[in-house]
Amino acid sequence: MDCRTTAVKEKKIGVLLGGLSAEREVSLKTGAAILEALLSRGYRAVAIDVDRQVCRRLQEEGIEVAFLALHGRYGEDGAIQGVLEYLQIPYTGPGILASGLAMNKLATKRMVRSAGLPTPDYQVCRAAGDVDLQLPCPVVVKPVNEGSSLGISVVREPGSLPAALEQAFAYDGEVLIEKYVAGKEVTAAVLDDQPLPLIEIRPASGFYDYRAKYTPGQTEYLVPAPLAVKTAARLQKLAVAACRVTGCDCGAVRVDFRLDSEDNPYIIEINTIPGMTATSLLPKAALAAGLDFPSLIEKIVCGASLKFNL
Repeated sequence: MDCRTTAVKEKKIGVLLGGLSAEREVSLKTGAAILEALLSRGYRAVAIDVDRQVCRRLQEEGIEVAFLALHGRYGEDGAIQGVLEYLQIPYTGPGILASGLAMNKLATKRMVRSAGLPTPDYQVCRAAGDVDLQLPCPVVVKPVNEGSSLGISVVREPGSLPAALEQAFAYDGEVLIEKYVAGKEVTAAVLDDQPLPLIEIRPASGFYDYRAKYTPGQTEYLVPAPLAVKTAARLQKLAVAACRVTGCDCGAVRVDFRLDSEDNPYIIEINTIPGMTATSLLPKAALAAGLDFPSLIEKIVCGASLKFNL
């Protein structure tokens, strides 16, 4: 046991879960798994179901380190990170700006493209009325600020676009229309700026939606992904580069890719608080690297920090 682990074990850890976003139920499952892992390793940890009284709860509980298990708005967008910086409670994962950038799919695409990293062509829609579709079908329609594939759909012909936009606008006031990349879906986990084994995702339905993500048996996961060595190395390099350019180079982060028919990769999005449920991807990648779930959680919590140095 190193000195950092010993120091964290002496502190009271709050696993921040639940929250106010549309991903609350997934967050509760993620948080429960994290709490169980921490307790199994002898940490003093409690669950904090986050509501608008979170500052009072953190202070009443005497929380000294926060493990963030909050998905979606107020959890992955920099909001709770700002609260914790203000309260001077070290927390897991990226900081305020990096979290806000990664949560916003449009900002992420602009950042990675400005750095010369590949991402599908796109356009933005800010009103649910008539839209001048500038991309050939099929396209993917998704809320700019949402996760877990909520509000997302594939539009294969222009006539289906209005319904897809209506669904996406139910979650956000800004919608991304993105060129659909037909081919493989691969995710690259990055732990403390180091890449983990890749995972290829093969949903039974052909589309990795909310049901495919969180229903056991609905998706096949190939770990490590059966890719050519050069292709795998390129994806891992791109994942690390995407994390660095957005400031998401600490903690556990997941970068999602689509590969076309020639295995050319395209960055789709960056997840700064990946799921930690029984079907989640990052724990599968960590296990393939020889890191079991409790060890993964321990490594993440021991990296908790404040990003502002006062």
